[in-house]
Amino acid sequence: MTAVTDLAAVKASLGRVQDPLLHQSLLDLGWLEKVVLDGDTVLVDLAPTYAGAAEELRPLLLEALDALGVGQLGMREKAVIPRVKPQGTVPALERVKNVIAVSSGKGGVGKSTTAVNLALALAAEGARVGMLDADIYGPSLPMMLGIPTGTRPQVKDEAWFVPVQAHGIEAMSIGFLLDGDNSPVVWRGPKATGALMQLLQQTLWSDLDFLIVDMPPGTGDIALTLAQRVPVAGAVIVTTPQDIALLDAKKGVEMFRKVEIPVLGVVENMSLHICSNCGHAEPIFGSGGGERIARDYQTELLGQMPLDAHIREQADSGTPTVVAAPDSDLASCYRAIARKVGAAVALASHRDPKRINIVFE
Repeated sequence: MTAVTDLAAVKASLGRVQDPLLHQSLLDLGWLEKVVLDGDTVLVDLAPTYAGAAEELRPLLLEALDALGVGQLGMREKAVIPRVKPQGTVPALERVKNVIAVSSGKGGVGKSTTAVNLALALAAEGARVGMLDADIYGPSLPMMLGIPTGTRPQVKDEAWFVPVQAHGIEAMSIGFLLDGDNSPVVWRGPKATGALMQLLQQTLWSDLDFLIVDMPPGTGDIALTLAQRVPVAGAVIVTTPQDIALLDAKKGVEMFRKVEIPVLGVVENMSLHICSNCGHAEPIFGSGGGERIARDYQTELLGQMPLDAHIREQADSGTPTVVAAPDSDLASCYRAIARKVGAAVALASHRDPKRINIVFE
């Protein structure tokens, strides 16, 4: 075969490969930017609509090339994250493409830890990420990101908060504005929701692909305000397998459905406890709860995280798992969840007839 014919065969074979998260071929998705033959190596430039797609596609592309007798694969990924149209008539944020709410029906299920690790995992996959602590009464973001007590955001032009940088993401929390970690926020609902909107709208975010919002537990004033007044691309529900947690998680799902915010998926925390001495795995909080919610509400089980002391210790120390142990199995689980969240957002944009045009430069 001639070189041109070889290249055509390679392009055709790669174009038929299906992304495992979006279930569409690379040809239909339009992700193959460039394919070059360099001896026995194929160099591929990918332009996916979710960060980390190359990690999902690599084994499938290698399998396709192996069938052609091509030995090696070189890949470059330049993800261009689309903007999803927000719910109802809520206007979009100028500098934030997609707001993702991380929510739970009750406290104590690991929602904040999941939100922080999700934000860091999205950044590790290559997305531009910020994080907003919407838990006005119990802000934990400064501690989890290792930001020293007393840190204050800079103010620009006497009108804008400059978000605090930590571990490669931008962060804003009412905790930055309080006098010490033990200062309580003794505010009624309207004042708390007003503070949330101020933190969101008067923060000088960079051009972000994702703003992860750590929601307060439950479906009270702050949660409802965010759902009705903030342009949310989708929500991630965090629960444990325990039946009482599932009852409250379902209320969170129902709230988002009523305000036309899609639920991108469910993260099941504390799904298994693995004994550090003998390695025995035991589902002490029950099993199958996350799967049942995902099935009942036609959404996806994004991942199941074990009850592991390292996750708690690393979050308490200000270096969450994704940055404290980036090569660990736990970090890999968080990054897999991040890719699924990114893919769900990309899929929503593909289905949106008014989605923005994506131009590759």
